[in-house]
Amino acid sequence: MFRDSVMKILTVVGARPQFIKAAVVSRAFRRNGGIREVLVHTGQHYDPNMSEVFFRELNIPRPDHNLGIGSGTHAQQTGLMMQGIEELVLQESPDYVLIYGDTNSTLAGALAAVKLHVPVAHVEAGLRSFNRTMPEEINRLVADKVSDLLFAPTFTAVENLKREGLEANTRLTGDVMYDSVLYYQDKIRKDSAAYSVPGMPQHYLLATIHRAGNTDDPMILRSILKGFAGAGKPVVWPMHPRTRKVLQESSNIPGNIIILEPVGYLQMLSLLTGAHKVLTDSGGLQKEAYFLGKPCITIREETEWIETLHDNWNILAGTNPDKIMDAVLLETPTTPQSAAFGDGHAAEKIISFLIQ
Repeated sequence: MFRDSVMKILTVVGARPQFIKAAVVSRAFRRNGGIREVLVHTGQHYDPNMSEVFFRELNIPRPDHNLGIGSGTHAQQTGLMMQGIEELVLQESPDYVLIYGDTNSTLAGALAAVKLHVPVAHVEAGLRSFNRTMPEEINRLVADKVSDLLFAPTFTAVENLKREGLEANTRLTGDVMYDSVLYYQDKIRKDSAAYSVPGMPQHYLLATIHRAGNTDDPMILRSILKGFAGAGKPVVWPMHPRTRKVLQESSNIPGNIIILEPVGYLQMLSLLTGAHKVLTDSGGLQKEAYFLGKPCITIREETEWIETLHDNWNILAGTNPDKIMDAVLLETPTTPQSAAFGDGHAAEKIISFLIQ
């Protein structure tokens, strides 16, 4: 039994995708009287449009602790996060530290906890791009290796962990992002006007580009922009602040690109629902497009979510402008999406495994 028959979970989040996943699991925690959650925000995403808006619109509890780390190199961010999380783990004495995804916040939470001999549970474990030049891939590998419970969203993730000798710690739960899309899609449907973005064209492509490999090299960024320019439709692009800064410094923006400030999760789902296709390097948006039946062109050479490649629902175009334009012109697939991401009850399964 846990102290006072209540399990204490210290949850570490810090970036937009983690806020969305935590909203689902935290809501399930609040329905369970046997669990108390202590929410820690590292401050990795600190712009109000990348952080506060998600807590507000997704009804995530205000963080019990905000480390306010902000930007920096990978080593600076991770080191400062570890220091802050270590102090909180000692202060709170949780039964588990819960981490999400593949960011520096994920890695810091895992390392701080394991060095204090506190069990770690990893939501969205087992993803592999097999591209070790991506910082996220290193974060995933290390976090999975030190975690005590590995919550795998798909059978592919389970097989990846099995090959790495981590089968005993692995539990198949389904994807909490699928839970999220089902829950909030219904909310948007009931009040679509509240979440629509004014002034959008009738037919458009939805784009997000944020990975350093795509934004930090001016030649690669120009190649992507050339592909977008030749797409034949307006490209609506809610832009990460760092990407906007790079674009303003190094590139001419094609006339068919409509740049928006970062939008909240519900507005993003609304934009996705109205889009013809998606252009992205985001793992999360690849899945959301798949869940909502929107063809996706991934601006990378690989994906962690190989399930989305089913029958060309997702096409890996890389940064080649001709491949991007060709993918946009392909007809929309007619086959249904697979059930690879679970049944929409991943959060309940995660809680069940934690209590067990």
